Amino acid sequence: MSTLPEGIRGTADPLFAGTARVFARLFDSYLRTGGALSVYLRGEPVVRIWTGTADDAGAVPWEFETTALSFSTTKGVTALVIHRLVDRGLLDYDTPVAEYWPEFGVGGKHSITVRDLLAHRAGLSDLRPLVHGAADVLDHELMEQRLAAATPDWTRGLPVYHALTYGWLLGGLARAVTGSSMAELFRTELAEPLGLSGLHLGAPADGTPVAELVGPGVSATGTGLGRPITAAVIRLPLVGTILNTMHFTGAQDALRGPAPALSHSENGAATGVFSADAIARVYGVIANGGEFEGVRLLSPRIARGLDRYTRTNPDPSRLAFWQLGYHPLPTLGAPRGFGHLGLGGSGGWADPVSGLSVGFVHNRLDMFRLPMDMSLLSLVLPSIARAAGVADAGPGAVRAA
Repeated sequence: MSTLPEGIRGTADPLFAGTARVFARLFDSYLRTGGALSVYLRGEPVVRIWTGTADDAGAVPWEFETTALSFSTTKGVTALVIHRLVDRGLLDYDTPVAEYWPEFGVGGKHSITVRDLLAHRAGLSDLRPLVHGAADVLDHELMEQRLAAATPDWTRGLPVYHALTYGWLLGGLARAVTGSSMAELFRTELAEPLGLSGLHLGAPADGTPVAELVGPGVSATGTGLGRPITAAVIRLPLVGTILNTMHFTGAQDALRGPAPALSHSENGAATGVFSADAIARVYGVIANGGEFEGVRLLSPRIARGLDRYTRTNPDPSRLAFWQLGYHPLPTLGAPRGFGHLGLGGSGGWADPVSGLSVGFVHNRLDMFRLPMDMSLLSLVLPSIARAAGVADAGPGAVRAA
């Protein structure tokens, strides 16, 4: 094990000492909150480190088991649940959703396929016709019912980010074929088979520590200045289309406090509460051909189809940035791999070529620095890819951290 930088706890293989240094600089000079990073190489843990504190007062140390509300990082985990159901023959990517979920077949949605939902092409991203207040957003079964009755808009067939509706759409679909909620499926399809304690949809009920969101931007849209700015921006043609996929009245209140209301809802697009290690181990399934730590969760055929080129897409000419629920994250020094980032910069990432899987979480949510925060994982990935390349140069170079 390598000697870790001051203030960093955990373990790291000596070959990944550079990754630990990058992680330390990130928190010491920029984030100044708490967080964790886990990296697995061909199923072996090579980095499991954490730092900082898990509360606004800076009094509660971040621990290995600490989880954080991870926003859209949730989408990649939800997609894996759907791929498990496809693998078992309960779903087919190119079958209309209405064949599984009959209530969904109204309003011109009869041709929308499972693949369309995964690739954000359903034309059901806009919250305005669906949500009338924060209470609606917190009721996942209500939102599933409203989407089943909804009519797609002009974006049908285009890859327009379904920031919140993605979770309710896939949740309704999964419920239709299994009878279980997406939160239950997180547990039975992923957490229990992999032995994970840090993978939850909604706040964990088992006493797992959850970090408090920290940052001046948490309630920015609710300030006297923020409200009129937000109202003006969402009316802009292109920007408004994007913001209307995630903005709703009362959004700022749903994020406030040490136990924000949003974290107690079950939305497979945004309310995952994860530890970094749980994310890395889930993505380890994708990075290792569908099997991780001796547990096979996907067949090799399905696992091979999840790469960023989407070999299973029958129409490669169509734009499909999210492919089958994931997006590429090409970074200088780490050009391969795919996964899903979350608001604030948490994320999961896998590279099936090298067998790398990565999980990253922290508890800062600063809307004023959001563009930079969304690139945090890309700052760490090059050092991870370099270390993995060195490990591949010789047998036995990597030891379990």
